[in-house]
Amino acid sequence: MDPPPLIAMERMLHQLVSLGTEMDALLLDQTMERMYGLLRSCLPDSPVYADAFLSADFSSPGGGGGGSGAVEDRISALPDEILRDVISRLPAKDAARTAALSSRWRPLWRSAPLVLVDTLLVPDEGSLSLSREAESAAAVAAVSRILETHPGPFRSVDLANGAMDAHRAELARWFYLLAVKGVEELVFVNRPFPLDLPLPPAIFSLASVRRLHLAVWRFPNTADLPRGAAFPHLRELGLGCVVMEDRDLDFVLARSPVLETLVFHSSQKQVNLRIVSSSLWCVQLCMCIVQEVSVVDAPRLERLFLWETAGDRVGTRVKFGYAPNLQAVGFLVPGVHVLEIGDAVIKVGTKATPKTVLPSVKILALKVHFRVRNEARMLPSFLRCFPSVEALHIQSEKDDQPTGTLSHKFWQEACRTECVQSHIREIVFHEYRGKRSELAFLKFVLENAEALQQMTIVLANGTFSSGVAEAAKLMKDLSYVKRASESCNLVVLESSNFEGGSFWCCQAAFDFSVTDPFYYCYTVY
Repeated sequence: MDPPPLIAMERMLHQLVSLGTEMDALLLDQTMERMYGLLRSCLPDSPVYADAFLSADFSSPGGGGGGSGAVEDRISALPDEILRDVISRLPAKDAARTAALSSRWRPLWRSAPLVLVDTLLVPDEGSLSLSREAESAAAVAAVSRILETHPGPFRSVDLANGAMDAHRAELARWFYLLAVKGVEELVFVNRPFPLDLPLPPAIFSLASVRRLHLAVWRFPNTADLPRGAAFPHLRELGLGCVVMEDRDLDFVLARSPVLETLVFHSSQKQVNLRIVSSSLWCVQLCMCIVQEVSVVDAPRLERLFLWETAGDRVGTRVKFGYAPNLQAVGFLVPGVHVLEIGDAVIKVGTKATPKTVLPSVKILALKVHFRVRNEARMLPSFLRCFPSVEALHIQSEKDDQPTGTLSHKFWQEACRTECVQSHIREIVFHEYRGKRSELAFLKFVLENAEALQQMTIVLANGTFSSGVAEAAKLMKDLSYVKRASESCNLVVLESSNFEGGSFWCCQAAFDFSVTDPFYYCYTVY
């Protein structure tokens, strides 16, 4: 059996390092940059804009600048509280430069909450000629200098430019200073090697941290931590490419009493997640090697997302216990994911009972291999588990080894579920490739979904010689269907995602204002 993709990638990188030639070093650097680009896409955006600049126009109202007399400095006349807020929204270098504006500004930088982003600290000129090691050393030195000299607090700190294996002494000092100076948001990425550099246990000293994202570390052994170790104010936690034992993840959840959002992405090892939390609202597992996800006791949990988990191919057990407010779930893969609700394992033909349904779920996303017969046959059983779904996303998966298709008759006989017949108001069918099995399912939905108001079909990019012609053909095929809902609006679009399939936006999934994060998985035009 081939190793999981992330483990295979790690082996490849270490082999490249051992070869040691200039060509291999270049390839290694390019590969690592791609990996960090992927990690960066899962991290929160910086609170400051790198290309922003301050300017002042002291010219006369006429714009000539030739008028006599001093120009009134109205900005400096603002209260200290407002000026500190302005400074706290600037990159650290620009915030420090405000001290040169006038004596009025000089003391404000040291008393303003600071935003520190190390990628903005490398020299402005000549930085392109710096080696990776020199750039990292320069960033580490600048971070150390700012952490030592600024009294805090630090509103946000983003450290993603340091190869920390060569700076372990600074690492220990940084955590001490961040704890003393009350960091609220911390993004900390180790680069480039080793991939399992131990993260100091002092990470638990950051009692003030509310938002924490860690990437490319080995998490501390929590069995060795002091009894009171905890994250008392942590609300958002992201773990990317982190080596972490299941017991340590359990420990973090237990010691984070107000944690609301958790994302685990690009894991280096297999993940088994037990969700026991009275505060968690959203959980995401993205590009992970997942064996089991078990929602044991999560009274506030509303969103559970699994995207491109390696277990999609080898089977992932997804268990639902107590989650009375769960509203959005996806992407589940019928026939691949093993679904358990309570004590019942969902199989082909499983009937809906009070013990095998999750009536709170309103948004559901599924990936379906329509031409793999045994997997497609599981779709009705999965739909029965979610009787109240109002928005259904179906992504048709590409089948390299089809084993047979299911006819329109099968869907009419086996898929007359409560959610299809009575509750689904909107369905989005992604990656349509024009297969008979896909068309049969779409016809079935139109014929039976009495509450359906919108059906959107997204054509897979590059599948058809003419997307316009295929859209017209599909609309014609479906025009003959006797619709259960006369008010249903039918739309056919073509995906502009040239890679095919979906992508994932972690930040959209965390956003309370985004009702349906699955809309952000696809680009259409």
